[in-house]
Amino acid sequence: MTPDQFTFIDGQGLDTAAAYRLIVGCVVPRPIAWVTTVNEDGLVNAAPFSSYNYVATSPPMLAVNIATRAGDGAMKDTARNILATGEFVVNVATEATMDAMHDSAEEFPPEVSEVEALGLALLPSRHVRPPRIAATPVQMECRLDQVVKLGRGVNTLYIGEVVAFHLSSQVFDGARVDSTKMRPVARLGGPYYAALGEIIHRPMRQSPPGGEGWAADVPPRRET
Repeated sequence: MTPDQFTFIDGQGLDTAAAYRLIVGCVVPRPIAWVTTVNEDGLVNAAPFSSYNYVATSPPMLAVNIATRAGDGAMKDTARNILATGEFVVNVATEATMDAMHDSAEEFPPEVSEVEALGLALLPSRHVRPPRIAATPVQMECRLDQVVKLGRGVNTLYIGEVVAFHLSSQVFDGARVDSTKMRPVARLGGPYYAALGEIIHRPMRQSPPGGEGWAADVPPRRET
């Protein structure tokens, strides 16, 4: 492509709304953390966040970026609960749970539990108070490790250590998680989600921890 085929946008000084539209359109697809928390009274909250990823492997750690509410700048219930209790559970959103996950993004009042309003079945966790969403095939219990304020203060990164994995036998063979059987959904820009689609195989160029994709170089298959 030639220089005249690009639109230049200076990132310095962009307002929050314009920056959001650009970054969520460019950084795709994004995995979705469907986070369950409890408040100090034990009320269970569930909400999805697509600014999320793993950030460490020893020990395993996840980071979830939670912004303040767009309207009034107030802290979201999930963030408030994590700060109050130091615990949360990341449930992997899948094609089968996409509609319920999407509906849980609605701004329910703090005194209303999304899991009760949406009729979500729960399972108890082992090490943390927040329960797990039963319909998801992968659930990760987390304890808060660090809180990092970002930028102008609209966004805060919550980093948690994964203290327990719960893996369905449908997706876990005792050694590896089969992403194709999990059928996760990802977030795109605007009102759009994506599934895995075509799986592309390339041999690993470096030996990662655990030898994933290295010792047994077998391409994954998407079940039909």
